[in-house]
Amino acid sequence: MTTGAKASTEAVRQQNNGLVLKALRRDGPLAHTDISALTGLSSATVSAITGMLEKGGLIERREVASAGGRGRPRVLFARRADAAHVIAVRISSHAVQYSLADFRGTMIDRIEEARDQGPASARQFLEGFTSALNRLIARSRLPASAISIVSISSKGLADREGARLSWSPVFGYEPLDFEAALHGFGEARVHLFNESLLVTHALATRLEKTRGVPLASLATLSLSHSIGLGVALRDRHGELDVRAPNFGHMLHADDGKLCRCGAYGCIEASAGFYGILRMAFEVPPDTIPAQFVPLAEMEKIASRARQGHRASQYAFRQAGLALGEGLSRLLSLAEETMPIAITGPGTRFMDLLQRGIDEGLKQSLHVKVRGAPEILIITEEETLVFEGHVDRALTEIEQGLGG
Repeated sequence: MTTGAKASTEAVRQQNNGLVLKALRRDGPLAHTDISALTGLSSATVSAITGMLEKGGLIERREVASAGGRGRPRVLFARRADAAHVIAVRISSHAVQYSLADFRGTMIDRIEEARDQGPASARQFLEGFTSALNRLIARSRLPASAISIVSISSKGLADREGARLSWSPVFGYEPLDFEAALHGFGEARVHLFNESLLVTHALATRLEKTRGVPLASLATLSLSHSIGLGVALRDRHGELDVRAPNFGHMLHADDGKLCRCGAYGCIEASAGFYGILRMAFEVPPDTIPAQFVPLAEMEKIASRARQGHRASQYAFRQAGLALGEGLSRLLSLAEETMPIAITGPGTRFMDLLQRGIDEGLKQSLHVKVRGAPEILIITEEETLVFEGHVDRALTEIEQGLGG
């Protein structure tokens, strides 16, 4: 067999291993026939793969008594929980959340630390970050070598080629190099994602499972201190390509509203919590944005708006208009009337934002001709971030294991 043929055979074998492991993670435990049906692999191929994966310590078999207790026990295969571990880290404006998951995708421990709202350097943050990871591992009594991937997410500009955060709402233009900070942290690979990318990935996976059909496209819009967007489009290979364009910092209007990025007129400067706060209290638009707006403060503004306070109503309407106009541009560029899922703590103010969003969308020729997109309100953004971390990390591990 030639070198090229060997490489091709190996690639197919590794791909098939990944298919079996993925099926067991998403639908397991499974019997031999179930695995074959879900993966499309022949019975002989499934037998060979499960035998090899079991021998390699990646899966285990369980015997379940047949119905009525008669006949031979049914053999089910399941992933071994301790075969690999993933740490998922979510950095938000007010806290950092560290979660440990096993090879089945189950969360087995979590540490959450409030983020000091005072000034802190990137070096100080990364020192605390590394310390928290070590505490999480020590609590689980796992060796550092048991961690296969450390997956990190934040709002901001994440370097797609490395684990480097180039700009973030928390640290501005002071970069954070997580790969360098975690150099020597066992053999774990370090990945960094924009948070909205993970939300979109996880929600697309959920919707495909619940609806039973592949999604052609999906967008998720996150409403909070920051405005985030994730977009999933199916590529020519039939796979969903998920990206997180810099939506919140797209220029929206020449209105002099100062954004946290230092520019004027960004979508976020109108639609982020600090933008709504600034407009509701009728302070100059170039006032330096608040670093953090407590949700309780936003609830007070919303309550005033619902009671008829005009400035507060106007602030939410203008925020909705900025979001709607931004989404209308997205739909025009994508040439897709894709479903739009709205997530984040800002979903609790949809009654105040909806009118502006609808107005902004209706200004698009695409919407006028093809109709308004389906709008979904998804409240469990935190859960989706975790699911996105774990699914992407375990998929990567699956593709490399058992080869």
